[in-house]
Amino acid sequence: MAARVKREDTVQVVRGRDKGKRGTVQQVDRREGVALVEGVNIVKKHVRAGQQTARQAGIISMETPIALSKLMPVCPSCDRPVRVGIKALQDGTKSRVCKRCGEMLS
Repeated sequence: MAARVKREDTVQVVRGRDKGKRGTVQQVDRREGVALVEGVNIVKKHVRAGQQTARQAGIISMETPIALSKLMPVCPSCDRPVRVGIKALQDGTKSRVCKRCGEMLS
């Protein structure tokens, strides 16, 4: 089965605190139903200094995973968030297509 959101897709957040933000998917965990998106769902984390790693103590900003249900892929030709359909090609493989314009997604 083809996935709706894949790594290196451009996606837009449709619900939540980061609604409207766009970013590139860095990692997808289909079992948990979450994805790590660049520049989205950023939280502050307090870190302790590490003795062996020589890590600097302080507050760092880091991206946390966001639910796949809150993301929609952005069609490169429409440049809008779209629903994704699955289309069987002539050679028997499946491809993701934009429901709005019918173009294939990468």
